[in-house]
Amino acid sequence: MMNKHLALLTVLAVLLAACSHNAPLEQPAPVLPETWHDAAGATPASAAGEQWWTLFGDPVLDALVDEAVQHNHDIEAAAARVLEAEAQLGITDAARYPEVTANGEGYRRKLSESTDLPLANTPRYENLRRLTLDASYEVDVWGKYRRASDAARAQLLAAQYARDTVRLTLTAEVAQQYFNLLAADAQVAVLREVLQSRQDGLELLRVRLDNGVGSNYDIRQAEGEVFSVQAQLVAALQAQENLESVLAILLGRSPREVMQGMVERGQIKPVQTLWVPDGLPSDLLLRRPDIREAEQKLLAEDANIDVARAEFFPSISLTAFLGTSSATLGNLFSGPASIFQFALGLSQPIFNAGRLDSGVKAAEARRAQALAAYKKAVANAFGDVRTALNAQTSGRDMLKAESDRVAAMAEAQRLANVRYLGGVASRLEVLDAERQSLQAQLDRIDAENAQRAAVVSLFKALGGGWTQGAAEPAAQ
Repeated sequence: MMNKHLALLTVLAVLLAACSHNAPLEQPAPVLPETWHDAAGATPASAAGEQWWTLFGDPVLDALVDEAVQHNHDIEAAAARVLEAEAQLGITDAARYPEVTANGEGYRRKLSESTDLPLANTPRYENLRRLTLDASYEVDVWGKYRRASDAARAQLLAAQYARDTVRLTLTAEVAQQYFNLLAADAQVAVLREVLQSRQDGLELLRVRLDNGVGSNYDIRQAEGEVFSVQAQLVAALQAQENLESVLAILLGRSPREVMQGMVERGQIKPVQTLWVPDGLPSDLLLRRPDIREAEQKLLAEDANIDVARAEFFPSISLTAFLGTSSATLGNLFSGPASIFQFALGLSQPIFNAGRLDSGVKAAEARRAQALAAYKKAVANAFGDVRTALNAQTSGRDMLKAESDRVAAMAEAQRLANVRYLGGVASRLEVLDAERQSLQAQLDRIDAENAQRAAVVSLFKALGGGWTQGAAEPAAQ
């Protein structure tokens, strides 16, 4: 009769598990723009492919990005977090299956003749040898362990997308710092050229003074301009050294290389303004790894709510053991020494002072936080793209203006020298023209670097490069 009841309860538990259902919560559907706008004469951003940094045509930059992806410490830490999430998924999944353990024990004991009550035919010495194979299993009637596995799996995917976010941020940062270094090199070259020119002019003024032409006032003014450029050059060299250190750290190089090494330089080709091709659906942006990470965290919290709700329902556990037990080692494996037990346990929460209800509310609050984070990630993504596109437009116009300014100030400097040599203008007018020409050259270098930065920012905002027609939205 007992076996029939046990079988009946087991069948009931299986049927309840088959009938249990966790209704999925409604997933957010962000309101997206239909398409991007095109720009006349702009290069499609999809032309770069997934390795978008190759668009700049610099093999040195390509090699630096590859080095950073392989050796950067943040990448290594992100990869380790993925391994941790994989292990955690394995731990969570294990709860869905029976647990089997082997146990053995043996002892010899003596009963006290002074304190223990003697029983008839009870020996004072007792021996026991026991070997058992124990099994336990909790029937997942309400899907608690299944949904816990779903949550752990979503956390694993979130960790993988977080690693992709680190990789995307790293490649963008390497490219930007490399461009900053090239800009610093260009400014150092300009300052050295101007410094040499002003030192030559100072020597010429000294020669003129020795020949009775000119004045000490002109000499002191020229010396002041030389010292001014020298100070600018020192600052530019310091910035150059700092950028090399920053880039070496991003590349994951050793402390010795950070202190003593030098980062390689190449030649990048001019890049036209990039644009997202006309007609491309804006849900392309939902493939950004940070958005996918936020989405998976939201799905994990959905599953955690189901896990918390399942705590309200009964838990059914099955336990059993099979083995042998004997007072002597010689009889341990004989037929009469065999033992077994099968049991079914049922546990139903009755009173817990609102602990389970509070657990559900806490899970729902975490889900609300994850939903807000997801919405914010989507909004930030579109804001990043808009900012990057605007930066490209302004960067292109600014570079053109600064280039025209360089040409204009170079001509103004030439005319100031002609006027000075003709006795029409003072030396002060020449110095002022030289200062403006130098500043125009430095500003043009900054403007060119800003245009490159806008290109990098666009790819970072888009979640990296892609091939036209290959992108799929991530939102479900």
